[in-house]
Amino acid sequence: MTGHMDDETMTENDTPDPTETWDAVVVGGGAAGLAAALMLGRARRRVLVVDAGEPRNRDAAHMHGVLGHDGIDPADLVARGRAEVAAYDVEVRAGRVDLVERAGPEAGDGLLVRLGAGGVVRTRALVAATGITDVLPEVPGLAERWGASVLHCPYCHGWEVRGRRLGVLLTSPASLHQAQLLRQWSDDVTVLSAAVEPLEEETARRLRSRGVRLVAEPVVEVLGEGRDLSGVRTAAGEVVALDALFTAGRPLPHDAFLDGLDLAREDGPFGSVLAVDPTGRTSHGRVWAVGNVVQPMANVPMVTGAGAMTGAFVNAVLVEEEFDAAEAATQRVTTHWEDWYAGSAPLWSGRVNATTADVVATLPVGEALDLGCGEGGDAVWLAEQGWRVTAVDVSATAVARGAAGAEQRGVAERIDWHAHDLASWRTEQTFDLVTASFLHSEVELPRAEILRRAAGRLRPGGHLLLVSHVFESDGDVPPWASARREQADHEPHDHAHRHGHGHEDGQDTAMPELLLPHEEIAALTLDPADWSVELSELRPREATGPDGVQRAVVKDGVVLLRRR
Repeated sequence: MTGHMDDETMTENDTPDPTETWDAVVVGGGAAGLAAALMLGRARRRVLVVDAGEPRNRDAAHMHGVLGHDGIDPADLVARGRAEVAAYDVEVRAGRVDLVERAGPEAGDGLLVRLGAGGVVRTRALVAATGITDVLPEVPGLAERWGASVLHCPYCHGWEVRGRRLGVLLTSPASLHQAQLLRQWSDDVTVLSAAVEPLEEETARRLRSRGVRLVAEPVVEVLGEGRDLSGVRTAAGEVVALDALFTAGRPLPHDAFLDGLDLAREDGPFGSVLAVDPTGRTSHGRVWAVGNVVQPMANVPMVTGAGAMTGAFVNAVLVEEEFDAAEAATQRVTTHWEDWYAGSAPLWSGRVNATTADVVATLPVGEALDLGCGEGGDAVWLAEQGWRVTAVDVSATAVARGAAGAEQRGVAERIDWHAHDLASWRTEQTFDLVTASFLHSEVELPRAEILRRAAGRLRPGGHLLLVSHVFESDGDVPPWASARREQADHEPHDHAHRHGHGHEDGQDTAMPELLLPHEEIAALTLDPADWSVELSELRPREATGPDGVQRAVVKDGVVLLRRR
């Protein structure tokens, strides 16, 4: 009905990539769903709206009471809304959601959304804005005039039929309120009360006090030509002349696709609906419900406001979750590597990585940033070559050992040491060289993000140097590496902590994928217009095992980029 444009569940949908992951999936693309999607899109969230194109008010030609859009065709409002969300990269698909399931810890504790066409997408949050169906009284001639001359909401339609002959077909005691309301729009109101008979005398007296006519006989037919109404016929054969008929159908919420989550419900005057808090959040922390699916009597401006509020709250919850995850990840990284260093004798061999030294020797001396400096082998060597060095590592123990080594070598004044998590470390300083040798971590580390941010601190003409292990085949793995840690290199030089020691609290930990040089460059996603590739190659070198005896040839991946 006009003024009641909430969303429906889905119909057809292009089969999506089952690996798709969204920040939020909004089920239903009417006023409530699009308002939520708009707020989420403007918050730079990755949002999918799945919509059937069957809004509750699809039978109405106009809607009213919507500030700035009074009298607009409901379909036009949806079209405008879709265009607005598209500007923020929100994707709208035609389709139906059949089922929502918990994804489980292995999938990030999100939700699996099973689409009607057979596809599955993952999401961190879901907003149900699927609306309701108005289950109408089974009276011949009524349903086909729904939205034209058989109406629901006085605030949506009352002005257009003001002063005319209005009927109210009661369906429950709650609809007596509707009968009283309509007296404001017309002096000629007839209440068809069979569904609630016998009517209490006090109620009948109250209605008659303002000239409302009461007809107790059941209505057996709605009369008229086409979509227009001329009256109703009762079981007694009486024809009651009317220009419009108001009635309240039984609201049937479209929420069955959420049954698998066993969400809490509550009973209200219009039946059972999902229980939600003031933000629309259900008993499941990742699921919200908004609009007519939980507020059957809310009109377009009401559900639009509710949708916008819910969208904002969903974003706020995701923000909190991201901060929680970042904080926990930082703590894991810090604890892991600090425990590793503090629980062992110094690992520094006192030697710079040979590949790093060979490349840096070709560059003009200036100011350098050494990311993941460990116990300082590269940082001290750079200082000895005349560089001014900023050295950063997550382990306070490693940094303290590096500083002691610099003191012993007489270059302490040329190095600034920082014990800090690389993911959150920031500086306003700029550099001529950023180097990261074997920056691999057994625990999760946003490596590409760290490197991109550091690259942004390079001056024009400055260089980004990455030296990494590369194991193209099993034959590249040195003999001292554990078979259970295929991507590990336990050399006793300063960078040993990045090579995959693979155990924490007695458990093996998985090493990240080690990229080839061209893959490193692609992962950085730096603008080619701003960067030139000076080196992208593999360099073999001879390495010594942890026993100081075993030797093997290993491959280093080398990437050297120059900022234009």
